[in-house]
Amino acid sequence: MILPEGIEESLCRCGGIDGLVERLPGDAEIEARCILHRALADPNRQKILSMLAVQPLCVCVIKAVLEIADSRLSYHLSVLKKAGLIQGEQQGNWIIYRLTIEGERWMSENRD
Repeated sequence: MILPEGIEESLCRCGGIDGLVERLPGDAEIEARCILHRALADPNRQKILSMLAVQPLCVCVIKAVLEIADSRLSYHLSVLKKAGLIQGEQQGNWIIYRLTIEGERWMSENRD
């Protein structure tokens, strides 16, 4: 294989193709990153995270702000939970959502 000038030399310094492959994150980490990025790629989910960064909230408040159907809100909350950014805690008849430690970290790193 013919490589551009400089690429072949630097590739050799890192151990060639095999050395490059060894430096890649594992498949599980790549999948976790993809889940996170998909979760963050929706305006409604960004709004939910921003609201929960202010304070924990019940579904009815989140729904009132977003003005979306219950089924859509449920979907967005499940995506954020799967990504590990939020968690829900049963309190009587209510489920109170809050940011997880990972959600807090992400929000603090990405504030304006």
